[in-house]
Amino acid sequence: MNKLYYLGHASLRITTSEGKVIYIDPYDGDDYDKNADLLLITHDHYDHNDISKIKNKNSDFKIITFKEALEGGKHNSFDLGYVFVKSVEAGYNKYHDEKKCVGYILTFSNGVKVYICGDTYLTPQMEKLSDEKIDYALFPCDGVYTMTVDEAVEASRKVNAKHNIPYHMSPGNHFSSLIADKFYADNKLIIKPGEEIDLK
Repeated sequence: MNKLYYLGHASLRITTSEGKVIYIDPYDGDDYDKNADLLLITHDHYDHNDISKIKNKNSDFKIITFKEALEGGKHNSFDLGYVFVKSVEAGYNKYHDEKKCVGYILTFSNGVKVYICGDTYLTPQMEKLSDEKIDYALFPCDGVYTMTVDEAVEASRKVNAKHNIPYHMSPGNHFSSLIADKFYADNKLIIKPGEEIDLK
């Protein structure tokens, strides 16, 4: 079973059914002890890019940042066997240049798809993401550096995932129950820092 552990803010850890460990946007939380196989970085802001957190790495460790994801001036994909990583649009605001930011759609060996938006406003590509048939989508909604809650809900309607998860809720880097409650998307799923869910 694939499992997603919410470290806090925009930081995630996914453990695949094969036992591979993926960290995404390391910054918040302290649970970084598991040996990493893959590190994904959506952009280079300090609260998404604390690579020093990843101290334990397996021999096949790989890092994919927005630089590799956007190499050649296009959104690239990476087939690692245990996960297929597809980079998608992100940014589109004064704090986040779409040429230096990405989101990721992860497809696991059992077919489950997870969409990590990264720091973004609404993007033109979101209109087409419903075709991806995403199972879990994580939408930032701090309303300052990323979408507002209302915009995140609009994004969730475009993407049409089976489960919609708010994250990156506060410019102060903390989980906000108030913002989570205001995220009124259909099929809402709230995950608090330190909680883990099965991806099925």
